Amino acid sequence: MEARVGLNVRITVSDLKWNMAKEVYATAEPELKKELSQIAQQIVAPGRGILAADESTATIGKRFTDINVENTEENRKAYRQLLFTAPKDVISQHVSGVILFHETLYQKADDGTPFVKLLQERNILPGIKVDKGVVPLFGTQDECTTQGLDDLQARCVQYKKDGCHFAKWRCVLKITKDTPSKLAILENANVLARYASICQSARIVPIVEPEILPDGDHDLARCQQVTEEVLAAVYKALSDHKVYLEGTLLKPNMVTPGQSCPKRAKPEEIAAATVTALLRTVPPAVPGITFLSGGQSEEEASVNLDAINKYPLKKPWALTFSYGRALQASVLRAWAGKKDQIGAAQDELIKRAKANAAACQGKYVTGSVSSKAGDASLFVKSHAY
Repeated sequence: MEARVGLNVRITVSDLKWNMAKEVYATAEPELKKELSQIAQQIVAPGRGILAADESTATIGKRFTDINVENTEENRKAYRQLLFTAPKDVISQHVSGVILFHETLYQKADDGTPFVKLLQERNILPGIKVDKGVVPLFGTQDECTTQGLDDLQARCVQYKKDGCHFAKWRCVLKITKDTPSKLAILENANVLARYASICQSARIVPIVEPEILPDGDHDLARCQQVTEEVLAAVYKALSDHKVYLEGTLLKPNMVTPGQSCPKRAKPEEIAAATVTALLRTVPPAVPGITFLSGGQSEEEASVNLDAINKYPLKKPWALTFSYGRALQASVLRAWAGKKDQIGAAQDELIKRAKANAAACQGKYVTGSVSSKAGDASLFVKSHAY
């Protein structure tokens, strides 16, 4: 639908909506900034972190295959219901937000309670994955960018109405002898910045996720170098796009050697490299950093997060978790699609949530939590969602 103004000027309804959104953004800026900042601070409150339950239909299918469960909407709903009905008084102490997949946002529990309400009752903020997956970046050596910007404004406005207060967008970079290329770094930085700007205009806190994959034989120093280069580009782009940093969160990889590197790193070495990279690139205005687990085992993800928080340098941000596989591997194994194992599966979720809550305060004791998949490798080559 469009309106004609004068002889050669056409104004579409989408133009009008966008102009109205820009006007609202400008006139309500102090209130908007306050709201975004409060949401971000709530997510990274001491001892709390994020459960990433935003696996796509295809990805959750791979998880179900491992436990011999059919990938149907009914089973996906049953599994997410298990997660979201964990005991209120316990789970709310350790989990501040849950990232949902689009399908999950609109599902209801067996008693008719919307999943969003179940989370709200537990003082957990609902979030939403808004990117539409990675696509090849032409002109590079098998590198990629992330799609989904075209209709993001309208989707974010609707998601906010439907109860989501933060969003996640994942970009992927990989380390080889010749990558990441300058083109891939700049393209993904600008995509993340555009996404963040759009989210904030819709009163949604953007979690910025530039994931450097653990695939490869690179050493710790190479990962640190690339992490610093990527994060520096991301924050330059966020600044160029006038993104309000106090109303954002960062979801980076920890700095680790590649999975095929013969020299493994101790938690203290990972902590030193990770904290150093962040101090060199991430402005203090950012409220918090919610690490992805990046294929680490559940125990590794807890131990390394703990070491990062214990590292003896002043760290101006909250350092917490946004784990998917590292919070759910034992849950899935305990559940195995059986109704009579829901309680056991929820116990596994609570154990790992407690472990990571302790780790993000530097209080986790290595090996103190025993879980069904605690030491199992969760690495997936060229991991996609």
